[in-house]
Amino acid sequence: MTFIRENARWLATGLLLSLGSSFGQTFFISLFAGEIRETYGLTDGQWGGLYTIATLSSAALLIAFGGRADTMRLSRLAVIVAAVLAVAAILMAVGQSVWLLVVTVFLLRFCGQGMMTHMKATAMARWFVATRGRAMAITNLGYPAGEAVLPFLVIASVAAIGWRATWGVTAAVIVLVLIPVLVLLLAQDRAPSGSAGATGSAGLFGRHWTRSEVLAHPLFYALIPFLLTPGFIGTVVYFHAVHVAEVKGWELIELGPSYTTYALASVTVGFLSGGLVDRFGPEKLLPLALIPMATGMFLIGPAETPFAWAMALGLVGVTQGMAATLGGTLMPSLFGTNHLGSVRAIAVAIMVVSTAIGPGLTGWVIDRGVTYPEQGVAQGLWCLFISAAMVPVMLWVGRLNKSERAPV
Repeated sequence: MTFIRENARWLATGLLLSLGSSFGQTFFISLFAGEIRETYGLTDGQWGGLYTIATLSSAALLIAFGGRADTMRLSRLAVIVAAVLAVAAILMAVGQSVWLLVVTVFLLRFCGQGMMTHMKATAMARWFVATRGRAMAITNLGYPAGEAVLPFLVIASVAAIGWRATWGVTAAVIVLVLIPVLVLLLAQDRAPSGSAGATGSAGLFGRHWTRSEVLAHPLFYALIPFLLTPGFIGTVVYFHAVHVAEVKGWELIELGPSYTTYALASVTVGFLSGGLVDRFGPEKLLPLALIPMATGMFLIGPAETPFAWAMALGLVGVTQGMAATLGGTLMPSLFGTNHLGSVRAIAVAIMVVSTAIGPGLTGWVIDRGVTYPEQGVAQGLWCLFISAAMVPVMLWVGRLNKSERAPV
């Protein structure tokens, strides 16, 4: 409690950014999937393809723009990103053409899933050093909080006032609540804490790696399959929730508790993994993180009740809790914090690409006659394969850490 009390302003900033990212996350947008497909006359594959194009475009812009987290004060950058996010919500409320829908989804994905997530993780990695894992775990609570609460509010709002008006309310919340609170919290800046160094925490070999140095090292490419997988599967599970309900013969409202199960699992494991990361290092979790997700994917096909679906999503949430902590701690641990904005922009872009590929690819497969529940086994096997592949990567990182501490 002392840690939370002494760092309340900064932890609240991270929480608000992660919660604010919800408006551009797949779980939120997918709640409107049925209405969007009906309004614009789109099939599952067409909607997935549109989503892929918009999200891939947002990943490309993130690579170019993500470095602003190194050069622009967060108090300014966060407000700009939130304002554009509000504009995107307004466009979703009033847009009429498919092309404008592509632009709208692009802005939602870039500002919400991309920049909000990127700014949060970059700030926490810079502001906290010795307690980075705990800070990440606490501020990651904004993600499951949104996933647990917003689906119920959205479903009720759509039923009461319609899906377009619900997006109008979303824009109002961003303008009237999110932006003013960010301005208040970021009125004071913060220097890194938790170590003797005043300029941040170095990575492997005691260096602060630049983006070009990271891209030149094979370790980064060995991590890419792991970076891709949680985003890919976590996205398509939510993206096709309406489709799953249709296939299984469930009412959409019956899926509400599954979001809570997912959120609780993510929160609990996120806290536990935060402490483990601070104690043992993030690389130790690499071979373990995807195993619960694999189990959850194996359960989706046989699931015959919404309760079974909720249990499957709970297991996916276990992995997402670990992955969220790893996503914020692995890059600064390996490559330092002085150039973290530009370095993390690449990692976040990879994650965004995975979330772009997922809906388009799985939607295309659905259009070919293979339902999403039937695709679960293949995705579960992939998770197990990547878990095994991360064992030598973990050992490799351990050897590099030892060489860093070896006498010169």
